[in-house]
Amino acid sequence: MTKVRGIRGATTSDDNTKDSILDATGEMLARLIESNDLAVDDIAAAHFTTTRDLNAEFPAVAARQMGWEEVPLLCGHEMDVPDAMQRVVRIMVMVNTDKSPGSIVHVYLKEAAKLR
Repeated sequence: MTKVRGIRGATTSDDNTKDSILDATGEMLARLIESNDLAVDDIAAAHFTTTRDLNAEFPAVAARQMGWEEVPLLCGHEMDVPDAMQRVVRIMVMVNTDKSPGSIVHVYLKEAAKLR
């Protein structure tokens, strides 16, 4: 039976520039799709967040550039917690899948690997 499952991902952007945010986000999305063998039609919705120091571009733009044209996307900022890691892009992707929760692969890249 197909269920909706959440897949988490996070990465860091080298700089607060459009190119850096889109490159980091695109790499994270590609790895998330590959690791979980997803098709765009499997994706029900995605919610992106960034730390407050990243505001040069919406990370959802990277998803649109990858063909996520019909997927509902939302961007926001993380809580501004003192001493938290900076320049982080996070995602929660809701997907329709037959996979069990234990077989979902969450993707943490670059400095964000320390968040796991």
